[in-house]
Amino acid sequence: MNLIRTITGFEIHSRKQRWKLFLLGFAALIVGASLYYTDILVKKIADDERQKVWVWADAIQNRAALVKVTNELFEEIKNEERKRVELVAESLERLIEEDLSVDLTFYMDIIESNTTIPLVHIEEDGTIVSTQNLDERFAEGDVFEGELREAFDVYPPISLTFEGITQYIYYQDSRLFAELREMLDNLIESFFSETVINAANVPVFVTDSAHSRIIAHGNVEIEDSEDPKQVEQLMRTIGDRNPPITIELPTYGECHVYYTNSFLLTQLKYYPVFQFVIIGVFLIVAYILFSMARNAEQNQVWVGMSKETAHQLGTPLSSLLAWVELLKAKGVDEKTMNEMSKDVKRLENITERFSKIGSPPKLIPADVVHEINESVNYMKNRTSRKVKFNFESSAKEVFAPLNPNLFGWVVENIIKNAIDAMEGAGEINLEVINQPKNVIIDITDQGKGIPSSRFKSIFNPGFTSKKRGWGLGLSLSKRIIENYHKGKLFVKNSELNKGTTFRIVLKK
Repeated sequence: MNLIRTITGFEIHSRKQRWKLFLLGFAALIVGASLYYTDILVKKIADDERQKVWVWADAIQNRAALVKVTNELFEEIKNEERKRVELVAESLERLIEEDLSVDLTFYMDIIESNTTIPLVHIEEDGTIVSTQNLDERFAEGDVFEGELREAFDVYPPISLTFEGITQYIYYQDSRLFAELREMLDNLIESFFSETVINAANVPVFVTDSAHSRIIAHGNVEIEDSEDPKQVEQLMRTIGDRNPPITIELPTYGECHVYYTNSFLLTQLKYYPVFQFVIIGVFLIVAYILFSMARNAEQNQVWVGMSKETAHQLGTPLSSLLAWVELLKAKGVDEKTMNEMSKDVKRLENITERFSKIGSPPKLIPADVVHEINESVNYMKNRTSRKVKFNFESSAKEVFAPLNPNLFGWVVENIIKNAIDAMEGAGEINLEVINQPKNVIIDITDQGKGIPSSRFKSIFNPGFTSKKRGWGLGLSLSKRIIENYHKGKLFVKNSELNKGTTFRIVLKK
């Protein structure tokens, strides 16, 4: 019996708490290790991703340098073509000014050697003098106007002056140069296209040197690429995460490439947290369902045990009633018989209490002050004189819905615990506070006190610090008050070696 009591007492409760803490710590260790490993993995992928972006940016930089060199080459070709046009203009001027007796073959060769640059030679009033290498899409005419003028109005004309008359030569890029220029534009366009394609998994955008305009972007939603506010907002959300890469681009000059982690990397970073949250919710729900099933099972055991106890008490109780009547008939001392009758009556109440556990309680309006007085008076006559009871109430009568038998059981349980805590000597103060909606009962002892860490655990089934007992008294008391009476029972306050106050709150 002692072994059984020890296992169901404080030791088993402490052991269960230690196992809970151990399992909780082990779970936290697993979660921490998983998060730590995931963090290492994310950092490795981020470094690899960042390295790839840098390699890509370096390749783009080299390509941009090639484009820049090509653009410089085209500038030289353009300058050379203008010099050729100027040479043609000078040759024309010489042909007109020189005497016909002079050999003009050299100038004619210069003019005829131009087989690529389109030219339009016009008078000051716009009358066309001659054309050379003109595209077939332009119809022949006498006046320099319309589509023809628009097509040749790209570069400033070269003027010819002789005998006070000014003429002009308009020219276009040669077909070869135009094709090369188109190729350069396609190269620049392909650069920006490649910026988006190579960064398909990485949000990226390219700004000009002043950070006022977005030249290209990928995986970033932009409504207006020339809006400085959007550029500033993007730089705040993306630009702060990684240092920008500076590159030189033709036409735009110095540009800045901003990028951030890919969506896949972001998912990988937060996926473990999301996973653990889902698992945590699942475990919490499973624990709640398991606890509900376990509590239901405990309730069934308690109900069965209580009814069996009531049944077992019935036979000796009937015999005691008969013996009491027999002793009365033989003239035993009346005072002694009255006390024995009270004890037998108490046994009847206890039997009734056990028999009603598990059944819907029948609550009736009852005077809380009277019921507490009954319990206190009964305990006074069966307790050491070293225990003093003090009872106060803010009103003579305070009514609330009660089951008197079960409520008296709760008060007696708390008083018995108080006596044990004081080791049979001290004061127990009971106070009833009448409020508009509630009735408050405070029961205070001068015992050993309860550590604040055990304010809730003392109500768990099996918890006890005594060498004897099953640790069910406070658990049953809490169940009676909270489940049957819809009230509250808790430790209001406690100080070690000074005492404890239990508070009962009942709805009126």
